[in-house]
Amino acid sequence: MTQFNGELVPLLEGIHTLEAWMEKESRLRARWLKLLGEPPETVDYKPRAAADSGGFQVLSVHEEEDHIRQAIMYQSSDGDSIPAYLLLPSGKPAAGGYPAVLALHPTTENGKDDVSLASGRVNRRYGLELVQRGFAVLAPDSITFGARIYPGEAPFQTAPFYQRYPAWTAVGKMLSDHMAGVDVLSSLPQVNPRRIGVIGHSLGGYNGWFLAGMDKRIKAVVSSCGFTMFRGDPEPNRWGLREWFSHIPSITDSLKDGSLSFEWHEIAALAAPVPMLMWCGTRDPIFPNWREVATGLGELDGLYDFLGASSAFECWIGHEGHEFPPDIRLRAYAFLEKQLAE
Repeated sequence: MTQFNGELVPLLEGIHTLEAWMEKESRLRARWLKLLGEPPETVDYKPRAAADSGGFQVLSVHEEEDHIRQAIMYQSSDGDSIPAYLLLPSGKPAAGGYPAVLALHPTTENGKDDVSLASGRVNRRYGLELVQRGFAVLAPDSITFGARIYPGEAPFQTAPFYQRYPAWTAVGKMLSDHMAGVDVLSSLPQVNPRRIGVIGHSLGGYNGWFLAGMDKRIKAVVSSCGFTMFRGDPEPNRWGLREWFSHIPSITDSLKDGSLSFEWHEIAALAAPVPMLMWCGTRDPIFPNWREVATGLGELDGLYDFLGASSAFECWIGHEGHEFPPDIRLRAYAFLEKQLAE
């Protein structure tokens, strides 16, 4: 059991061989899957082949100066319709196809618009900026955001989801939906299916490494202000049962009785050795426990080194707030270009 009132147990404590790590990783994954709850029978979190992805419907097409934006709709494993923007560079792709990125939005009622359109907020238009750099980009709405706000509800309200799926979790649902997005990218003739990454800020940031730990089709992940630890968090129940967006409701009872069975760096470790860039700010009012965050990132750095992939892990901590500043975005884009190169 992970304890939060004592020293952090190192990820590699007692681990001296790759086989020993793989055994621990399997235990962590099983614990994580249990926390994600019981999905409907159609959801098993196993990536589907592109041929089985079910395709998508094009709702509209807009030609911009340097790219084409398609409003599309595709299906989740549990039968939901997922609206998204598909951004494609103008002109023909090079041999082998474009590198592609799933651009996951932060917490905003505008959802995918925030990262895909010129009207998006400053420092949030990473989907738009990536298509301008030659990436194919898929930017979907997550549940309770954008076009997926439940009828008659305010944004970010997960109560209707839990009325339908009381044994599942919003995190499990988002993971399943994001895997359907990877299905779409993998099926595109313009995209190289071996060069797919994920990028996100805040909500989109932690959904990025959640996805990379579950779907090995993801070959690189960038997370901005999307990593934290329970240790030092003044509001750990942000992950539990709330009156608005409830990520994993069972966390609330676990926090009350001290039985929480994981720390967040253990879940991020499930993605290793997938190339990963983490960015965090010491003035972040959402995740203010930057010292504990730095400790967790240090543990991940050690794991990547142990796995022989030290160059695949980058973490940056700066004197910033809950932002994705221009210089860090440029680092992130260069990281994706390098890691998703042939």
